Amino acid sequence: MSRPGPARPYDAYLRVYEPLEAFGAQERAHWSAYLVARRPPDLAAAVRSASRQSWANLAATPPVLVPATESEEAFVLSFEGRMLICPWETRLRSWLAFSDLDEVLPPPVLAAVAPPLARARAEAEQADWRARHPEVRPRILTSTWHVPLWWFVPFAAQERRLVENPDGSLELTYRTAMAQARRRVARALRTVRARADDVVVAALENLGRWLEEFHPGAAVELDYGGLTVLLGPRRLREDTSVADVASALAGLDSGDTEAAAATYRRLFERWEAVQAFEHAN
Repeated sequence: MSRPGPARPYDAYLRVYEPLEAFGAQERAHWSAYLVARRPPDLAAAVRSASRQSWANLAATPPVLVPATESEEAFVLSFEGRMLICPWETRLRSWLAFSDLDEVLPPPVLAAVAPPLARARAEAEQADWRARHPEVRPRILTSTWHVPLWWFVPFAAQERRLVENPDGSLELTYRTAMAQARRRVARALRTVRARADDVVVAALENLGRWLEEFHPGAAVELDYGGLTVLLGPRRLREDTSVADVASALAGLDSGDTEAAAATYRRLFERWEAVQAFEHAN
């Protein structure tokens, strides 16, 4: 067995992969050449590469909070006979992550990671870029230390893929067609609007709006990412979160609210225990 690569961040990802026709002419030419000229790395290797670059940027003097240019790399997926592209969008995602730093880091740590001058420059660049690209939405959502429960809604249990890499690490992903993802979210919204709290409804509405931004021929992927390390092999193999969410929604839909609440509570407690690792660190 080969030696494991660098540790992945404790992040999970929700990605959208789009066909080439979803991109403008310039981007389409770039990604078309990318597919021809390069053999895209496997998913785990690509995530590690992007993570190494992010850490290198933060370790620079002064730290690079947001790259000066957008990444020209992408995740590539062969899905239902088509090659689909999910650009890394490192610059855009760095801006999104940067805007949340003051909510997750105490002031002394924030000052060390993101000095005031670097933050001011990044904020000005983001405002300028957003004014020129108001319609752009990230194709990758990131969640640290847990998978938000509404991320399970677009998928079905049979779309689960648990893969062991050559280095012994495990990948757990779900992949589905965009049309399926949208239908499942819309169906879940009809069920929860009259029966669930406003937080759950708002989260599903936001997810539905995000999915509507992309090409109807796209694919959606949930990647447990670095959370596979926290969960470990046994819990990964036993994980039934997508099936549990579907079961809770079916219970709500049929009026069996007691069974639905019990299933949801077990699921919530399971992921709450995973998220607790954040405070242990």
